[in-house]
Amino acid sequence: MTTLSDEQLRLAFLIRVIDKERKQLAVTLQRLFNAPLTPERLQQLDTDPSFSEQLDAFASRFARLQDNLGDKLLPATLAALGEHKGPVLDNLNKAERFGWLESAENWLLARQLRNKMVHEYIEDLQLLADALNSAANFTPLLENFAMQLISALEQRNLLPSNSF
Repeated sequence: MTTLSDEQLRLAFLIRVIDKERKQLAVTLQRLFNAPLTPERLQQLDTDPSFSEQLDAFASRFARLQDNLGDKLLPATLAALGEHKGPVLDNLNKAERFGWLESAENWLLARQLRNKMVHEYIEDLQLLADALNSAANFTPLLENFAMQLISALEQRNLLPSNSF
């Protein structure tokens, strides 16, 4: 019987969490964007608690997935591969060079959207609509990044066989 290292256990845990987050984000994305998100539709936030909860779920899931990928799985992946971990921007640039991340610049743009969705939507529905629609367009970036990191770990046999 093979004993798993703490590093392998941590990676397996992160991947299970991220896999659940990806799936939950996809469901929320499908439900929330079943019709175009416009300032007019967003006026329903005050009168439609279900719609408001969907919006909050999307913003929260988007932010949580991005946080777990960029702040947890990426540094853990770099460490598992024997790469130097640095500040977030350095790690993102390294991920882009390795081909795991389409664009570090787009990652940072998605991060700014996260902040707009969370902090600025109360006053400006156009800003909220723009941020939400842009975030929806960035969800494939998150999805692809997750799959690339997992693939990099699997290719080097750094994950237990039953990680998912």
